[in-house]
Amino acid sequence: MKVAIIKYNAGNTQSVIYALNRLGCEPIVSDDKEIILSADKVIFPGVGEASTAMEYLKERNLDKLITELKQPVLGICLGLQLMCSHSEENNTKCLGIFDIKVKKFESDFLKVPQMGWNNVYDLKTTLFDNIKEKDYMYFVHSYYAELSDFTVAKTSYVNEFSSSLQKDNFYAVQFHTEKSATAGSQLLENFLKL
Repeated sequence: MKVAIIKYNAGNTQSVIYALNRLGCEPIVSDDKEIILSADKVIFPGVGEASTAMEYLKERNLDKLITELKQPVLGICLGLQLMCSHSEENNTKCLGIFDIKVKKFESDFLKVPQMGWNNVYDLKTTLFDNIKEKDYMYFVHSYYAELSDFTVAKTSYVNEFSSSLQKDNFYAVQFHTEKSATAGSQLLENFLKL
C-alpha cells in the first residue's frame, strides 16, 4: 500500500512516519502532485500556524490538489483546522472541505493551549473501530473546530468541540494520533484499512 504524507513546511512529519513504521508501513513524504495523486492513502499532518501553512500550500497549488483527492485523506491537528473553511488564527481562509469555523479557546480558568491527554467520546465511523468511548488521546492546540454535522468525535476543554470530522473520503482528527499511545496507533491502523 502506498501512503503519502503531504509535505508543506508544517512540523511533526517525523513522528507520523515513526508511528506508521510501527504498523509496517513505509510512507513517502512529498509535495509532488503525481506522488500524492497515485497514493492509496494520504495523510495531511501539521503543527504550526494556519496562515503561513495556507500560503505554502497555495504557492505549490497543493490547496486545490487536496480538495480534489478521491482516496481516503486523514488530517491531523493543524491538518484538521486547515480542512475547515476559516480559522480565527490570523483571520485565515482555509481549504473549505468542512464548512466549519476554527475558533480560539477563550478561558480565564484553563490554560490555553490545551496540552496533554483528554478523552474522546460520541465516536462514530470505522475510524474509531476498537477504540473505546472516552479513550484518551494527546492534544496540543489553542484553536478548535466547532461542532457540526461533520463531527464524528467530541472532546470537552473550555467548551465542547470536534475532536474528529468526516465528510466523504476526508477524515480529520484534532489530537496527535502519533503521540496517543495504543488508541492513536489503532486509529492509524483503522485509517490504513479504510
